[in-house]
Amino acid sequence: MGIVMKKTLFTVATALVLGAGAAQAADLKMAVKAPPPVIVSPWDVAFGGAVMSDYIFRGITQSNHNPAVSTYIEPRYNINPNLQLYAGLGGASIDFTNHAAAEIDVYAGIRPTFGPVAFDLGVWYYWYPGGQCINDTLGANVCNNAFAAVLPNGNAMKKDVSFVEVFGKVTWTFNDYFAVGGSIFYSPDFLNSGADGAYYAINAKFTGPAMASGLGWYVSGEVGRQYLGTSDSFYSQAAFGPPPALGALAGLNYADYTTWNIGVGLTYKIFTLDLRYSGTDLSKGDCNAFTSDFHASPIASAANVTPINPGGIGSNWCDDRFVAKLSFDSTLNALK
Repeated sequence: MGIVMKKTLFTVATALVLGAGAAQAADLKMAVKAPPPVIVSPWDVAFGGAVMSDYIFRGITQSNHNPAVSTYIEPRYNINPNLQLYAGLGGASIDFTNHAAAEIDVYAGIRPTFGPVAFDLGVWYYWYPGGQCINDTLGANVCNNAFAAVLPNGNAMKKDVSFVEVFGKVTWTFNDYFAVGGSIFYSPDFLNSGADGAYYAINAKFTGPAMASGLGWYVSGEVGRQYLGTSDSFYSQAAFGPPPALGALAGLNYADYTTWNIGVGLTYKIFTLDLRYSGTDLSKGDCNAFTSDFHASPIASAANVTPINPGGIGSNWCDDRFVAKLSFDSTLNALK
């Protein structure tokens, strides 16, 4: 009995020692081999560019119906998965009456997301550097009257048409295929014309299932309404006839208008080919009064006479157009 008991105690003690040693070895091994924590940076940068057959902005050409290019860069900071801060800098080629060198866009905002509903709230500054006076009877670069337009068609434009807008957007994504949205933009001085402007729009997009080749496709469209106030005296009707008395320098009460577009797109990796038809309900006469189109024919027509365009000059800058656009968009994190 004594010998058996001693052997049993020895066996148990040996097992305990070996077990403790194995546990300590396992603990030591885990401490040495544990991987470092994964740190995900909240920063990212989006960027892209495009070439298009026409630069259309709310139904109106910004490039005299000629091809244009654009680019942008947008740093982003993700506070959490549902809240993003961003700022951006972009540019586009244009062809304005005042010969501005380009459109430079500076913008910033915040994008909160609540489940399937995403918001985008921010401010946008449209800067048009390099503009020249098209109406300067008081000397070089003095654009403060509308009495002596130098263009053959009688139109005039200020040297600087830069302006700022505040905006809000919302998109409701129902599923992988269908989303609808709306947007509001407001400027107290649209195109530095003296007239305030408000733009309201609704849009929808259907994204089809990806093809076996990796190509994606979608169909989308938008309907918007641009409301415009009354311009300052620079764009008064004095441009269409003899100078009136100084007290009669009333601005133009620009026509509000509806714009729409519908199109299809093909996507492949970071590239998108968008084919779109766009238009407005602005008459050629009201379009001319709003855009100061330098390309408009100087030949007047009774069909183009409106309360704000008594000279009868017509512009096709607001006509229906087909636009093809090839673009690329990506982010730094997507390239890693």
